[in-house]
Amino acid sequence: MRSVRSRLPATIAPTALTTSRAALVGLLAVFVVARLLGETVSLRTQAGIYLVGMVALNLPHGGYEHFANLRRRTLTFRGGYIAGYLCLAAAFLGGFLVAPTLGLGVAIGVAVLKGGGGDLYVLSATTGTGHIRTRGQRLLAVVARGGAVMAVPIVAFPDTFHTFSSLMVGMVDPGGLAGKAAWFGLTRWLIGGAYGAAVFGHLGLGYRRRPETGAWLADAAETALLVAYFAVVPVVIAVGLYFPFWYSTRQVARELAVDDEVEDGPDLLGGDGATTGTVAFRAWSVLVAGAMATAAVAVGFWVLVPTPLPGGPILGGVAFWSVFISVIALPHVVIGAVLDRRRGIWHVP
Repeated sequence: MRSVRSRLPATIAPTALTTSRAALVGLLAVFVVARLLGETVSLRTQAGIYLVGMVALNLPHGGYEHFANLRRRTLTFRGGYIAGYLCLAAAFLGGFLVAPTLGLGVAIGVAVLKGGGGDLYVLSATTGTGHIRTRGQRLLAVVARGGAVMAVPIVAFPDTFHTFSSLMVGMVDPGGLAGKAAWFGLTRWLIGGAYGAAVFGHLGLGYRRRPETGAWLADAAETALLVAYFAVVPVVIAVGLYFPFWYSTRQVARELAVDDEVEDGPDLLGGDGATTGTVAFRAWSVLVAGAMATAAVAVGFWVLVPTPLPGGPILGGVAFWSVFISVIALPHVVIGAVLDRRRGIWHVP
């Protein structure tokens, strides 16, 4: 993967990047002030904000990523893509029902890979990745940036993180984490130490290998912002707003920066010669089909899980949605990015 910043027109303004940074800085400032004033936010309020951010704001963008990727692909590829997606989602759901604690670990890993992997491609398409020269450095970048989503809250908000982890496992195995609670204090610091080493390695190697483009400085500033954001903003709010305000917004920046179309097959919207009515109808049809498919997976998940809302409708809703979003996010990353070598949801030529 190479940086394409050097071939971008100077007129492309990084508005979406600025928006993502401003959103996290603004939220960080609000909660710094709240801490200084001794104000706290109840878990129920945090849960409500999480559900609005993840359901109303972030889910539509996930569907759009797949649509943009599949829009001009062959019918055969689309069929295989969808079949692979559903099979992997079913496999993860089955695994979670059999081993919910292991499933929780996979869900945490998916959040790290989605956040860090997506961010790496954004860097490549915008500010540049000249300081990230090897596969090992790319892996460090993914862990450093995506790991902030999970590793930092584990250290900064251990009680809240453990509460919702217990609820997620409790959907299948009530009290399933109780026997492991004694180890949580140790694993918390082990995870924090490993994450700190990853950040140090990522930024240290990047500094030594940096070109004179400012790419490393932008990367370092954003990584520091992510760490500070997840260390200060309550974890449920932080995660719920991170994906719409940071991940999705920055993927818009990547798409705006990449002027490259892969046309393997017929356009889902009808192509350049299509009428406005045709484009509108096809877009509506794709939207409805995607919404129905997502709803079907959610309903199936609800039916199969023994206790879909542990802890009540609000806190349980966060637990249910956190696992459900992982069910569809695992194939989102694996099928949509890792296995799609030609284009993928994070395409950078």
